[in-house]
Amino acid sequence: MTTQASTPLRQPVLFLGHGSPMNAIEDNRWSRAFISLAAELPRPRAILSISAHWFIAETALTDDVRPKTIHDFGGFPPELYAMQYPAPGDRSLAAHVAQELGPDAQLLTDWGLDHGTWSVLCHLFPRADVPVVQLAIDSLKQPAEHLALGRKLRSLRDEGVLILGSGNITHNLKHAFQSMHRGDTTTPEWASRFDSDIANAIKQRDDKFLLRALSTPDGRLAHPSADHYLPLLYSYGATDEKDIARYPIQGFDFGSLSMRAALWAPGGDD
Repeated sequence: MTTQASTPLRQPVLFLGHGSPMNAIEDNRWSRAFISLAAELPRPRAILSISAHWFIAETALTDDVRPKTIHDFGGFPPELYAMQYPAPGDRSLAAHVAQELGPDAQLLTDWGLDHGTWSVLCHLFPRADVPVVQLAIDSLKQPAEHLALGRKLRSLRDEGVLILGSGNITHNLKHAFQSMHRGDTTTPEWASRFDSDIANAIKQRDDKFLLRALSTPDGRLAHPSADHYLPLLYSYGATDEKDIARYPIQGFDFGSLSMRAALWAPGGDD
């Protein structure tokens, strides 16, 4: 018996710039880009999402049969708060990932799927029929530790699990809001430069730069907090030299918010 095409032997890896939660309900450049990207993805058995918005002082996984849709934002229209993404959880996958990550990984039921996850998955898998587990980002760990955890996720790809990092390569909301108020959404040089440097480092598999990027002058401007950068290290860590990286979505929202997406597809022979 051959393996069904809907469950490939090796899943790709994604990093998405999720941007504003309004992308979940608006017909705009970014929501259309997510829909176009969906057509390129094989159907996974399950999804492991590492979202910038579950940034806590430990490594944890959602251990829910039916994770709740979390509206972790304020000041948006009622239509966005009415949005639900009723994907099932996968407790066996959560337990398996916790075992892979080591004894510090906890199974929790006090979170769910935040907008870093559901605002993009509602376009990639709109039927919400693929099980989803979220992995928390430990705010106490250093970049090298996050990358090491990402590497421990590689084997999941051979089990039909799509690994999704969701953040933004540049994420300085203070600058973005000030730009909007001024009516000037020109992309500043530091944002363009940092976005380009990260893209080049991914293609060149320059681990050293990716690990020190936040400490560079551009990195400090791009990320006043590390939360939206660190999901990239998990996605990148889950790839290897045989993967082919490309950028199906590029550009900036609100001037300085990079919406770049990275897709690593298996390449070469095992």
